[in-house]
Parts: sequence; structure tokens; C-alpha cells
Amino acid sequence: MSKRKYFGTDGIRGRVNEGHMTPDVALRIGLAAGKAFVRGDHVHRVVIGKDTRRSGYMYEPALASGFVAAGMDVILVGPMPTPAIAMLVKSLRADLGVMISASHNPHDDNGIKFFGPDGYKLSDEQELAIEAMIDGDTSDILQPSLTLGHARRLDDAGGRYVEFAKATVPSGVTFDGLKVVVDCANGAAYKVAPTVLWELGADVIPMGVSPNGFNINAECGSTHPEAMCERVRKEGADLGIALDGDADRLILCDENGKIVDGDQIMALITRNWARRGILKGGGLVATVMSNLGLERLLKSEGLTLERTAVGDRYVVERMRAGGFNVGGEQSGHVVLSDFTTTGDGLVSALQVMTEIVQSGQKASVACKQFEAVPQLLKSVRYKAADPLSDAKVAAAIKAAEAELNGSGRILIRKSGTEPVIRVMAEGDDDAMVARVVHTIADEIEAAR
Repeated sequence: MSKRKYFGTDGIRGRVNEGHMTPDVALRIGLAAGKAFVRGDHVHRVVIGKDTRRSGYMYEPALASGFVAAGMDVILVGPMPTPAIAMLVKSLRADLGVMISASHNPHDDNGIKFFGPDGYKLSDEQELAIEAMIDGDTSDILQPSLTLGHARRLDDAGGRYVEFAKATVPSGVTFDGLKVVVDCANGAAYKVAPTVLWELGADVIPMGVSPNGFNINAECGSTHPEAMCERVRKEGADLGIALDGDADRLILCDENGKIVDGDQIMALITRNWARRGILKGGGLVATVMSNLGLERLLKSEGLTLERTAVGDRYVVERMRAGGFNVGGEQSGHVVLSDFTTTGDGLVSALQVMTEIVQSGQKASVACKQFEAVPQLLKSVRYKAADPLSDAKVAAAIKAAEAELNGSGRILIRKSGTEPVIRVMAEGDDDAMVARVVHTIADEIEAAR
């Protein structure tokens, strides 16, 4: 694959007004993406959404200008969850969807994500085709006055997503009597998430619903769920839901304020859907980071766990190839392809709430699907050119594998963006797991 200048593992992302996250580059990105997706003689449309970062006011018009100049009509929907953009692209028969967001990052980062007409994120080939045009000559892209696009706002975009999300809950199910804390991270879901829950009957206690352009993900949301947990305990709520800045991931907590991660959420949904006869693929797709306890649980019930590299795009690729309808990451990205083409924190939370209501169980019971195997992850900065080829490092890894002796696993991952190697081990013996991780980490740090 060609080396990328702009696109990373999830769109284009960086510090505001630095590097390639400047308004002039955003305009050129709009031109390039417009050129790539103007095909045929029909009216071409692009849907543009954003989260609540102040910088969104800068990138939105810049991108829109590029698309209009390339001959595409622009539909602006304002602050909206990332999965809502994926849904609206298909609903509006658009050629392209754009989400301006840096997800769970702080306000001084921002990013640009793309969705194709099928609602899925672009392929590597499509991203590279756009990259090839960003820095090139734009004279053949710029349209004359008669063929320019135009822009308009879609005022009912939020209402459309609210109805879509509600439709993922089985007919006849309501959340009457369920007290729920929802932390929207001062992000994209600050209006729609509390509305969906309230319209389905829940007693809603909203948090993180006062964005000011700079407080997105600031000590709130799925990356900082402590405030949600405390609020659940204080209010005597039945469940806590914490979304991230663009609402494509979630972390839950039960009525005791205990965190429920993506592995437990996926286990609950997978087992529930298997019982209902609607599970596809015979199991679920998750990444190499998912806990061994999840794999053991599924195996005991005749279900499979297929692992991919870290990143929701790899999960989705395997789901599509294998016909799975449940997949996701331990971090809280959960993809339910019967409803969505990307992670949707709110829709995933609704499936958990449905199980709580239908089973009559408290969240602490319903969400405790398996005993997590002790797992430790350590990020190690290194100085050697290639520490994984060092003899002592290789020997430490081999010794660790022998010590675990099939009762656990080791995962060594090299970062693609910084001189960091992530060492993860899990197994039934907590002390052994810690020992092997620290031994390998020490050798990596010492390598020259």
C-alpha cells in the first residue's frame, strides 16, 4: 500500500490549524473528494455533519466550499452522531457522507471521516484516490458557474435519527420505570440521545449536554466515565450510559456504578440474539484486545469469536466478509450490522436496555456475562531501531509463552505512529500475567 500523507486509521485527524488540519487543506479535501465521487449525470449530494468542537465552524464551510466548487450539492446537518451521518447518506441517496470530528480526542484536535453511498467507511483504495488529488492541480475540478453545487441545511436531521434509533428496539418494548443516566460528553449526541431515551419511556438524567465548543470529552463521556458512575450511585439509577464525542462508542455502568466494557456488551447482545435466533455468522467479530474470558464463554455455547487487528474498520471488513451481524471492540465500539454500518453507542445501549427490561434483571446481573481473565497492557517506549528482533527480547517473549503454557496469551503490537510497543498478556494467574508483561517490557526498554 502507498504511504499515506493525510489519511490515518480512521479518516484524517490532527491538531486544529496545524499540519493538514487547516481550512485551506479542508477546502482542497472537499475538492478532491468531490471529484472522486462525482460520477454520472445525476445530481450529486454530500451530507456533512460535525460534533460540537468550535473548530467545526471553520472546517464545515471550508469543506462545503470545496464540494460546491466540484459540482456537488451539500446537505448540512449540524451536530450529529457519526452513525447518524452513515444512516443519512443512505436515506438521502447521497454519494458521500462527511463527519467532522476527532471522536474521543480533546477539543484542540479535529478530524474528517468519510462514508460512501452504502454508509460504510471508504476503502483504502478510495482514500488513496482522494489523497492523490489533494495536493494536485485543481483546474480540472473547479466547475463553471452553471454547474456549481448548492448548499442547504436539513432541519429535521435530528428527528430522523431519533426515529431510526427508536426503531432498533423490538416492537412493544418500553423503558418505563427505568432510571438512566446518560453522559453525552458535551458532544454530538447531546440532543438526540436524551430524546431517544425519554421517548422510549426512560426516566432520563442527562449529563454532558452543555457544549461550549471546548468542553467536548473534558472529564466526561466514555473516556472519563467516573462522573457518570458517581451520578448513577447518587441518583439510585438503574444504568449509566457514557458516549464519546461523536457517539460511536459507549461505556456502561450498572446500578452500583461498576463499569461494563465493550466485551461484556458484545457478549450480552450476542447471547441474546443467539437465543432469539437472529444471530448471524455463528458468533461475533472482535479485535485481538478482547478478553480471553469472552472467547471461552462463546466457545462453551458453541459460538465463535473471530479476532481482527485493532480498529473498527477491520472488524467491519471481517463482519461483511463472514456474514456476521455483531462485532466490535473492548473500548466500546459495537457494530450491529442489522441496523448500522459503523459503531453506534446509543443503538448498542438500547439493545442492552432491552435485555434488562425483558429479563427483569438488574444491570449488574444482565451485564455480567463472564468473569474477565486478568489482563495487563503496558505501552513501552523504545530506543532501538527494531527491538523485536533483539535476541533478549525474543527470548523473553518465548519464555513468557512457555510460562503461560496455553492458559493465556501474549500480544505484542508495534505502534504505527510513535516509537511505542504495546505488550499485553492475559491468563488465569494475575501475578504471572504481571510478571511476564514487565519482564518483556524491561527487555524492550533495554534493547539497543
